[in-house]
Amino acid sequence: MSVVIGIDVGGSTTKIVGYTDGGQLVSMLKVEAADPMTSAYGALGKFINENGLALSDVQQIILTGVGSSLFQKDIYGIATSKVDEFKAIGLGGLALSGKKEGLIVSMGTGTAFVRAGKDGICHIGGSGVGGGTVLGLCGKLCGATSFKTIVEMSAGGQLDRVDLNICDISQGVIATLTPETTASNFGKMEDGAAPEDLTVGILNMVFQTIGMMAVFACRNDAVKDVILTGTLTQVPFAKTVFEALHKMHGVNFILPQNAIYATATGAALSYLYRNGKADAGQ
Repeated sequence: MSVVIGIDVGGSTTKIVGYTDGGQLVSMLKVEAADPMTSAYGALGKFINENGLALSDVQQIILTGVGSSLFQKDIYGIATSKVDEFKAIGLGGLALSGKKEGLIVSMGTGTAFVRAGKDGICHIGGSGVGGGTVLGLCGKLCGATSFKTIVEMSAGGQLDRVDLNICDISQGVIATLTPETTASNFGKMEDGAAPEDLTVGILNMVFQTIGMMAVFACRNDAVKDVILTGTLTQVPFAKTVFEALHKMHGVNFILPQNAIYATATGAALSYLYRNGKADAGQ
């Protein structure tokens, strides 16, 4: 079996996706390590071992992500190339969602917004608000230093103890805004707010910020499908926030299966489907 492997090399987490040269998915996995190079080599070794492959079975490795610049030669003697991260995000987001076009939002340490479709793939901008924001604020304010702990703490948090809503400041009806709409993130901050309340407040602020940036981007475009990818898609509370934004603004927020592997998927597909078939290999 000949396999093409896409690797998204992050700062400490590496995602890897493998396809046969015929476009059939082999598997997906991620590895965490102290540095990008260790993480990438570890991910490749684990992938080969878990799938019963030999190094000779790997036809091509395609690297992308912030850590890919550290690699200046072939890995283990296997033909190795690189692809622009935004192209990989666009290809992977379309492939996993099954859409022909859309705004792909990659929620990693920060957040990237990529417009992809028949006219090509374009990075339209980004934000420093993302997973790094969540970890930094939750670590300092709540003592939570891992996403697992953050998710567990947020499940017991009460958002109305930290956020100021429309109903807190107005008794009347405001056009297009429900009483539960956030008027100010952390604008309430009751004295008795617990770390769990702060944690869910941080998540709400980050997801609302990302979601509204996507809404504004869609208002300048005919596209209404926003495809969410990246590490933050694993936080269950994300679905709650994006469903509320959909109801308010009519934008379709899509959380595809295996969304954390979108960029690695796009890296592999950039090699397999060099003729532009971004929807292939599902």
